[in-house]
Amino acid sequence: MKEKKSLIRVGIGGPVGCGKTTIALKLCQTFRDQCDMAVITNDIYTQEDAQMLRRESALSEDRIMGVETGGCPHTAIRDDIAMNLAAIDEMQQRIPGLEMIIIESGGDNLTATFSPELVDIFIYVIDVSGGEDIPRKGGPAIAHSDLLIINKIDLASHVGVSLENMDRDTHKVRDAKPYLLCDMRSNKGVDSLVEWVKHDVLFADVN
Repeated sequence: MKEKKSLIRVGIGGPVGCGKTTIALKLCQTFRDQCDMAVITNDIYTQEDAQMLRRESALSEDRIMGVETGGCPHTAIRDDIAMNLAAIDEMQQRIPGLEMIIIESGGDNLTATFSPELVDIFIYVIDVSGGEDIPRKGGPAIAHSDLLIINKIDLASHVGVSLENMDRDTHKVRDAKPYLLCDMRSNKGVDSLVEWVKHDVLFADVN
């Protein structure tokens, strides 16, 4: 028997353009009828990612909030998390019984992490266009995030990247931690992401 957990805060981080907002959109489209959820996006000077989610009707508009950090977003999710904690509080005031909140933010692959005081689960996203050596370079997010997604694999042959090498190096640096090779825009790997969220995020085995 499984039961839903109370509010789960899911962080999605990664470099600009790697597909974080698309992943947030896929999760909203999949789970919005199964649980009460909301999304907070972090941008430096705009609310571009929040606006994209509103245009796509990912959730009702009151469940999507953009945070303008005014500085490097990964500072706002790792070092000074006050703006994001305030955003979560506001969402909980708006939506009593909120069950899952996604916090999306940019950040480079070497130093970006989420504060454990901000999120319960950390998904880190890279894409093949950044080069096949990214997993070998490591970093806390590459090695220790709860799930690593290597996105845009359909571009690999166009940017001279060997997926076999990326897979081998990722397996080595992640040890037993899960990772997925995906192309979210063409829905490759979406099913595996959904199954991971169901098993590792939304539900707990209680019996």
